Amino acid sequence: MKIIFTIYIVFFYSIIIVNGQLRFDKIFSDNMVLQRNQPIKIWGIAKPGSIIQVSKGDEKKITKTKSDATWFVIFNAEKANASPQSIKAKTNTDSTSINNILIGDIWLCIGQSNMEWPMFKEEHFSQEKSNCNNALLRWYNPTYAGKNTYNQLYTDSIKNNLNSESFYKGTWQQSDTNTSGLMSAVAYFFGKNIINKINIPIGLINLSIGGAPLETFISTESFKASKNFSNKIFGNWINNNALPVWIRERGLQNLGKTDSNGSSDTFNSNHAFKPGFAFESGIRPLIDLSITGILCYQGESNAQELDRVFEYGELTKLLINDYRKIWRQPTLPFYFTQLSSIDTLKYKGHYWPQFRNEQRKIIQLIPYTGMAVTSDFGFRNDVHPTNKKVVGERLALLALSKTYFHNIAYSGPEPIAANFKNNKIIITFKHTGGLLKTSDSTILRGFSLDGRNPIPATITKNNIIINTNIKPEFIYYGWQPYSIGNLINQSLLPASTFKISVK
Repeated sequence: MKIIFTIYIVFFYSIIIVNGQLRFDKIFSDNMVLQRNQPIKIWGIAKPGSIIQVSKGDEKKITKTKSDATWFVIFNAEKANASPQSIKAKTNTDSTSINNILIGDIWLCIGQSNMEWPMFKEEHFSQEKSNCNNALLRWYNPTYAGKNTYNQLYTDSIKNNLNSESFYKGTWQQSDTNTSGLMSAVAYFFGKNIINKINIPIGLINLSIGGAPLETFISTESFKASKNFSNKIFGNWINNNALPVWIRERGLQNLGKTDSNGSSDTFNSNHAFKPGFAFESGIRPLIDLSITGILCYQGESNAQELDRVFEYGELTKLLINDYRKIWRQPTLPFYFTQLSSIDTLKYKGHYWPQFRNEQRKIIQLIPYTGMAVTSDFGFRNDVHPTNKKVVGERLALLALSKTYFHNIAYSGPEPIAANFKNNKIIITFKHTGGLLKTSDSTILRGFSLDGRNPIPATITKNNIIINTNIKPEFIYYGWQPYSIGNLINQSLLPASTFKISVK
């Protein structure tokens, strides 16, 4: 018994020593970007009761570690600054620092594998690699527990890292030929295009997770307070019919089967797809880190059941309101990518036109949002279009116009109304740039009165004319899973899939 007690004391003491080490929070590392024009909060851990001096240039702050071993300081807001800085922290016995810090804009990136998609898999990487050296472009692109582990049982090591402290692991990187290959391709091309226009440091925090449903990025508090979605966090998430079937099946494959009685504690264990998990592991730890806006490329996991399709807009609204509340920014920009074209039973492609239309409605219902259309490209049998360059560029157009206030076209033709008169349907649009046209200089394609059978349509400058003797209830555009629509505007930006009422 004496030996056991001694071992326990030694073990306990080792924990105290480890936890007592002065360090910054894991989001802070060399090469990072801090948000301009906002007070800069820096935090970390040290032995409880420690007096800590934190310095940033000539600015010094003194603080004391709380009983939970955490500490924080707040530095004055700064304008954008591309000159590298350092932040140093010290106690009487310990010191640490982070270096090569720039001041600029931070964008949070969330989603699933298409946002995660690395540069080395992007179709333009071979020619882009030599241009990747950019001191103003920085990213935090952590790996996560279970990454690239799909239809397999998780190892004990993975399961042990399914917690908010150790799920995400990584450090900030500066863009160069050695680091860029693992960067999110969408985020890379977004950041590059922003820098090319405004020439300030851009930091990109990428917390996307392959296969992740939208539910994992929403807080449990928001679910509990939601009249429509509180059922998503009831009981055992693996058996919860309010969640997408596909993600629950994947959870079953990763966490293991039930016992003979049909129950298992493993089903209540954490998983990247569990509602609220990515929020707790990645978003909540960042709420004191000021950001400029959010980029999202997600939906494939929520597009495979009709019930999940029709709830997606309201679910996205829940997420947006969640983030605007925790960051105390009611106008926090939220720019997202519409799903591409696809035509395969594997991903329930027949639901995708309706899903793309539900995504389109988001920008009509929720202010300070924008959508990058991608239905003009994609693969028939693959959920991962490799041309991420165009996605990043179109997201950048949204930010440059709506956040940075550049006079620049950011949207393809957007339908305003469809009116039936004199055996004609006249569809009016905004964001035409003064002239509608086709992407391939051929006849206009993609319109239908029933969502199935094509109907001829013609362009008259800013309108579309469809001749018909019968007034339909709706007019459809791009309603094929693999869209053949070719309508663009003067800026060569494509029209979204849409379904609108005919008046």
